[in-house]
Amino acid sequence: MERLKTKVTKEVLWLYILRLLKERPMYAYELKEKIREAFNFEPATVSSYVVLYKLEKEGYVTAEWQESQTGKPSRKYYKLTPEGKKLLDEGIAFLEETLKKLRE
Repeated sequence: MERLKTKVTKEVLWLYILRLLKERPMYAYELKEKIREAFNFEPATVSSYVVLYKLEKEGYVTAEWQESQTGKPSRKYYKLTPEGKKLLDEGIAFLEETLKKLRE
């Protein structure tokens, strides 16, 4: 069972990231925390950054540095692109179809 949980969480981390970015732009550490809160697992920090880099490189998210109003360091915010929204929808549809077949 633990192997299944790993496969459908950490190994498809991109799906959870895109789902959260559908709500609003977020920075990497914030995404990691939101994943823990919303989906009850905690990805490694490095994994989150690697996945975000790949998503940005492939055009599924864009990134923009924003200055802090409180004197904190600038943060890189990620935003879902239309291509990212399409990929999210396709990923969810695939999982729903797979679950449907498993239940039959």
